[in-house]
Amino acid sequence: MIAQNGTCGLIAYLTCGVPSNDATVEIALDLERAGAIAIELGVPFSDPIADGPVIQSASQQALARGTTIEDVLAAARSIRARSAIPLIAFSYLNPLLRYGIDRFATNARSAGFDAVLITDLPPEDAGAIRSVIRENNMHLIFLLAPTSTAKRIAMVDRMTTAFIYYVSTTGVTGDRRELDATLVDRLRDLRPRISHPLAVGFGISGREHYRALAPFCDAVVVGSAIMRAIDEGRHPGDVVRAILE
Repeated sequence: MIAQNGTCGLIAYLTCGVPSNDATVEIALDLERAGAIAIELGVPFSDPIADGPVIQSASQQALARGTTIEDVLAAARSIRARSAIPLIAFSYLNPLLRYGIDRFATNARSAGFDAVLITDLPPEDAGAIRSVIRENNMHLIFLLAPTSTAKRIAMVDRMTTAFIYYVSTTGVTGDRRELDATLVDRLRDLRPRISHPLAVGFGISGREHYRALAPFCDAVVVGSAIMRAIDEGRHPGDVVRAILE
């Protein structure tokens, strides 16, 4: 899904249903045209404990509009009908358990998803879910954090089939003015210990962040900055221009 070719790509996160499902589709396609290499489609959830205020608000807006997993699948189908860009279903575990893991995996693959990221699923407990995801020819993406032990790093690298998502800082998502001062050193230390492409997310929100991280990872993930632009009431086409700026 991410090439290790010496360049650093952009993975764009969108909370489905904000400001509408149709707008989610159009913004995703615009982001691809602007250069995004993959799209994360977020399943709205009432208790997104890893997310900061911007994505929390987006989830609440989407839920208030009645957005469901079926709408997320519909958005994926609409994008896939017009694009081959890799699609990642981003969710917390609870909505998928309620929907049914087997049912979700089957329907997600049919809708065109290539991978699933379950942010609060520890790799130690992922065996059964990982098997179901892989049976449906999708990747299950795992996260590493500044607190990850050597044992956890080795486990995630062993279980990964796509790329590793590295959380840039302890805390929640959200656009920040400055990167964690220790992040680059941690990425330098991590790189030789993993055998898969590396994406960095949480707090990546400016061109200067991209430039600082590009030599040390294969992709950066931007979510809150995109959802903030949407929340400011911009037209979907203007959201992409705001991100490019």
